[in-house]
Amino acid sequence: MEMTTAMSTQKAVTPTADGLAASVRAARTRGLPPVHLWDPPFCGDLDMRIARDGTWFYQGSPIQRPEMVRLFSSILKYEDGRYYLVTPVEKVGITVEDAPFVAVDFTLEGAEQAQVLTFETQVGERATAGRSNPLRIERDPGTGEPAPYVLIRDGLEALIDRKSFYRLVELGRHNDGWFGLWSGGEFFRVIPSDEIEGG
Repeated sequence: MEMTTAMSTQKAVTPTADGLAASVRAARTRGLPPVHLWDPPFCGDLDMRIARDGTWFYQGSPIQRPEMVRLFSSILKYEDGRYYLVTPVEKVGITVEDAPFVAVDFTLEGAEQAQVLTFETQVGERATAGRSNPLRIERDPGTGEPAPYVLIRDGLEALIDRKSFYRLVELGRHNDGWFGLWSGGEFFRVIPSDEIEGG
């Protein structure tokens, strides 16, 4: 009976940010961890939140160490409509206000239909927009204001920040009744052309 109680107590250990970080460092190899291969048991929710501007909070306070934020961002997983931090031994739920990443800059190569747009997130990850990493525009139903996103990896998107989006708009072209952006041979719609021409 005492042994059963002791075992139950061990299983009820609450996950912490430091514990997660230690597990990831122990399993770390070059590049991003193979989160898609890890399927540990769900251990509950962690008091961690990613704000719309990309700031990470733990227990209500912003995480000040960029290397810690990068470490946690490397073990993000999107599954069944929720966001988790995953290690080989545990999976914990976190809160994401909008998208888990913010695209804070981009580079341009080529021009017109041959142009290639490569985005960089607040944690230094890069993704080139194209078929595998599409751009997506959500429009506020009330104001019509666009919120642009780019897929970074494995269902994890970045909200493109305002200054970058203004630069993108300058690169936009009309195609088949839409104003949008070319990247990697794909055309991504932003807004119907007649809404611009008629405005």
